[in-house]
Amino acid sequence: MPTSAETAGRFTFADWKESPVGAADAVPRLAHAHVTNAFTGGIEAPGTACDYTIAYTGENVGSYSGMELVGGSLDGRKGSFVLEERGTFDAGGTVCRFEVVPGSGTGDLAGLTGFGGFTYRHGDTSVAYTFSYGLS
Repeated sequence: MPTSAETAGRFTFADWKESPVGAADAVPRLAHAHVTNAFTGGIEAPGTACDYTIAYTGENVGSYSGMELVGGSLDGRKGSFVLEERGTFDAGGTVCRFEVVPGSGTGDLAGLTGFGGFTYRHGDTSVAYTFSYGLS
């Protein structure tokens, strides 16, 4: 029987490693970033792997997209899945929406679908997220 639920929690980020793609001082410009996130709450994942492509359209302004491999548990169900993420940012912070990549769920999370998001304000030490999902 399909399951549908909403969950929430917080995440922290570490090891942000950003490198320019092409000229570092041009506008617009591209960059690649790798970051490790740690999720608590509905998603329990001590260390994700996340890669972003970033488009800077001004000083500290732009958009990004990326993929995040999440391994751990979702409301007690163990497994892994991939999130496709898209967002925008400015000097104040970032807004991101994400969706589960179809077919990426493993273990107890096989058949996972879902979407969610977060808003980060510069200076926050952790970020609140929401996630609505289904399991079939």
